Amino acid sequence: MGKQMTEMLKGTLEGIVLALLTGKPAYGYEITTLLRDKGFADIAEGTVYALLVRIEQKGLVDVEKRPSEKGPPRKVYTLNAQGDEYLEEFWRTWSFLAERLEQLREGGK
Repeated sequence: MGKQMTEMLKGTLEGIVLALLTGKPAYGYEITTLLRDKGFADIAEGTVYALLVRIEQKGLVDVEKRPSEKGPPRKVYTLNAQGDEYLEEFWRTWSFLAERLEQLREGGK
């Protein structure tokens, strides 16, 4: 993944992760795996964990610690009402940008 792709993804990764959590709570490693399954293979695990800290601080997810068979308890992230609102806004913004970019690519028709 090129530098440009990485820069562009930075702003959208929160929305992508919240979308993955829609209707399906998950813990950090599961989220990284889901991202890879969806084709975001080059995203570092550290990037995902830093992002999870951010969305938790913003109050977009509820976090529950669940015991793990091995190692420390796992933090399970669930999208909450505030996260739902954020995601709705994210999709609106995404649609708006995608339409404008498409128009530009087609030569402003």
